[in-house]
Amino acid sequence: MGAVDLVVFDMAGTTIEDHGEVPTAFQSALEKNHIRISDDFLQQWRGASKKEVLRQCIEGQFGKESPDNPKRIDQAYGDFRHLLEDLYDREGIRPIPGVAETFKWLRERNIRIALTTGFYRKVTDLILRQVGWNAGAVDASICSDEVPQGRPAPYLIFRAMEATRATNVQRVVNVGDTTLDLLSAVNAGVWRNVGVLSGSQTLLHLGKFQHTHILPSVAELPELLEKEFT
Repeated sequence: MGAVDLVVFDMAGTTIEDHGEVPTAFQSALEKNHIRISDDFLQQWRGASKKEVLRQCIEGQFGKESPDNPKRIDQAYGDFRHLLEDLYDREGIRPIPGVAETFKWLRERNIRIALTTGFYRKVTDLILRQVGWNAGAVDASICSDEVPQGRPAPYLIFRAMEATRATNVQRVVNVGDTTLDLLSAVNAGVWRNVGVLSGSQTLLHLGKFQHTHILPSVAELPELLEKEFT
């Protein structure tokens, strides 16, 4: 298994169960701020920086040059953060079935594990604490507000490589449940670009974008990697 140094996983929908917390918080924050949004738009931007999605929504409604846009974005983003953190606190957070076993399999083969996410640091740390991954279960976690640009830019993957001292993109596997996860991996030039169907996007969504594999969930990743080297 020496051909893989690092596996980069998305969080919500890939390693963490997604019960619609993000779109629920988005819709509530947008409604509170009288901003219109379609379900198709939200689906298109799944996996992106949450603040960037809000900026797109607000500029689409009020125009890019509106002087009040920065205030609107800050207000809506603050409301979104409060609503999302409250949802996760009340509803709890659970890993996708099979994640623990996949992490263990990777660890036994000295393959590093990184998490990347469109979330910000506070809610990312909340998630890591709730599922017990804040004490060495993963080697790094990278948030969208810690890089110059979120997905589909490749910077989350590059920062994960930097944090885990991985130096060759051709020894990196990226795993995610959204089209933006796949696009960011294409832009990063990783060795294997794996989509999973455990999130909100279907094979119809993911299949339209360049990938190397599509799996039901991360539980099947060890079997896939075993086949790659036999």
